[in-house]
Amino acid sequence: MRWRGRRQSGNVRDIRGQSGGGGMSLPGGMGFPGGRRGGGIRIPMGGRRGGGSFGCGTLIVIGLVLWMLGINPLTLLGGLGGGMGGGLNPSTSPNTTSPQFDRTTGTGGREDEMKQFVATILGSTEEVWTEIFKSYGKTYPQPQLVLFSDGVRSACGLASSASGPFYCPGDNKVYIDLSFYRQLAQQFGAPGDFAQAYVLAHEVGHHVQNIIGILPQFNRMRQSMPKLEVNRMSVKVELQADCFAGVWGHYVARQGWLEQGDLEEALVAANQIGDDTIQKKTQGYVVPDAFNHGTAEQRRYWFRKGFESGRIESCDTFNSEI
Repeated sequence: MRWRGRRQSGNVRDIRGQSGGGGMSLPGGMGFPGGRRGGGIRIPMGGRRGGGSFGCGTLIVIGLVLWMLGINPLTLLGGLGGGMGGGLNPSTSPNTTSPQFDRTTGTGGREDEMKQFVATILGSTEEVWTEIFKSYGKTYPQPQLVLFSDGVRSACGLASSASGPFYCPGDNKVYIDLSFYRQLAQQFGAPGDFAQAYVLAHEVGHHVQNIIGILPQFNRMRQSMPKLEVNRMSVKVELQADCFAGVWGHYVARQGWLEQGDLEEALVAANQIGDDTIQKKTQGYVVPDAFNHGTAEQRRYWFRKGFESGRIESCDTFNSEI
């Protein structure tokens, strides 16, 4: 990727060396073994599932359409957001200043370069999603990226590095231990900077879902769902975040960020973190009912779909068979 020399986000908080999370009550965001797996969108559950003849997927899609039409889906659907979307302070434009980090760590070398890399990728997502939201007459509230080491406490609970990167809708922040990228390359065989960028763009995709009301609706409805149905709906939520990551990729490709082989890096990463791939690798067999992120084929498909279309309307995972 041609990322060097581009604008870095000012929404990066570096607490490496001072985090220390201890326990692990929070699932990971991309779906990796080593901790609990569940989506990185865990939030306090409450309320009842909507009645009538509409299923959860239908209501979520209705919410997306209402949002695009300029109507607050949380208002029309009875405030399904719970505590997820509250407290957002929308910004009026992307941050165009130099990055303002909370502290400077003594890690040096590769870690400092990775810090610059994720700040640059986050800055790009801010620009892309600000423009997309603007096209619908909306303002994009930028998330904060928290860099931690070993463990961290978020509004969603405690998490260790084993959880992988995750998004917490309770505080609208993305969390990542940069050592995860070594695991992605060495353990999962998915090296490359665009593969790394895809991971971050996926978590930002969850932030977009949170803003437009999809995560709040899912949170409300899952209260009365059986576990199998929750898993199936979680897959659709995760695949949509993959598609949103692809939408971001579409725009950076048009802006000249990508080099030959970059798209393949992201598709390899999507393949290597599919539920079926990970289950085969870790336990030797596949249990489809336990999927909660999507198969390798599904993750590749939806990232590519967003990448090729560049439109959030193409990311309707809830009414698709794949």
